Amino acid sequence: MTNKFYEFFCPVKVIAGKSALEHIPYELTGLGAKRPMIVTDKGVRAAGLLDPVIAACEESGLDIVSIYDDVPPDSSTSVVRDIAGVYRQEKCDSIIAVGGGSAIDTGKAVNILVSEGGNDLSKYSGAGVLKHPLKPFFVVPTTAGTGSEVTSIAVITDESKGVKLPFSSSFLLPNAAIIDPRMTLTLPAHITAATAMDAMTHATEAFTCMAKNPLSDAYATAAIKKISNSLLQVMDNPKDADGRLELAQASTMAGIAFSNSMVGLVHALGHATGAICHLPHGLCMSLYLPYVLEFNLEDIREPLGELLLYLEGPEVYANTPASRRAEGSISAIRKLRDQLHRRCKLPRTLKETGKVEEAQLDQIAEMALDDGSIMFNPKEVSLEDARAVLRRAWA
Repeated sequence: MTNKFYEFFCPVKVIAGKSALEHIPYELTGLGAKRPMIVTDKGVRAAGLLDPVIAACEESGLDIVSIYDDVPPDSSTSVVRDIAGVYRQEKCDSIIAVGGGSAIDTGKAVNILVSEGGNDLSKYSGAGVLKHPLKPFFVVPTTAGTGSEVTSIAVITDESKGVKLPFSSSFLLPNAAIIDPRMTLTLPAHITAATAMDAMTHATEAFTCMAKNPLSDAYATAAIKKISNSLLQVMDNPKDADGRLELAQASTMAGIAFSNSMVGLVHALGHATGAICHLPHGLCMSLYLPYVLEFNLEDIREPLGELLLYLEGPEVYANTPASRRAEGSISAIRKLRDQLHRRCKLPRTLKETGKVEEAQLDQIAEMALDDGSIMFNPKEVSLEDARAVLRRAWA
């Protein structure tokens, strides 16, 4: 399964640690930026998470000219247009996105409009449309899961057409990602669990899918080890700053891994389920992961077996016969999901979500087959295969 040829690209500066936020002004001034705009959502602002960011900037004599805190969970082209209008009106010169995947994607999209001009976001949709670097852009993630702070992709809903617009360009990558444990200390248990499983899925698919390579493998395995060692501790002790930092770093590492080696069927099913049933992405990832690994098993036995070392540690790995390690990895993931279900009722089956009808499974299967992620799945997936995986995940 080793690729003879691969590319690996991650030019995002990562600033991580317990006083990472205090470095933002230095990074901004280094790029000649003096009038940053913060893009965030109501929840982040209500949790007081902007305070340390604003304080750090003000202490360095930087004015936060504008704060837009109305990003919805599923951001749209009209929201992006509104923010770009405020940015221009206030003569801002840089963007700091503070939040989860939606706030970060919104920041990326706003940066397209304010850098390229105009109000029609859709004409920049697709891959490789952008030809020039954008304005200075910084990301402060408040969930440890999506990895959006190190990916070159954004997805924004075009409400007028009822479609999700994908954007893909290396120019969308932030100038720096600021990983500070203060930003995730207040995350509720179920979001901590779902976002960590999102990162776990990014890393596992990166390590077992078609475009894996030695560099992405290193990031993926390190991320899996950090999540395995820290997630349950953080669930039991939410204010554990060291554990929170471990999870946040794992999310970033998993983001670097999958943006260089792609993902597979878990994401294809998850994207479809999110679109049809409006379930959160991290929850979908956690839900489908073991079922897809079982489906892919004979094609990924070797790499999946290797992951047992990072999921369960050297003793379990050494005591498990090589021929059973792949199954051991799947049962380790199932065990982790059971523990999360015990602690915060994170659903393990589609039925447990209470939001999916059995009648919707065919529609999910059909939509998943059209998803780009499925190209990188190690095993060919037919419509019947997708239906069979969904039936297993149902109950």
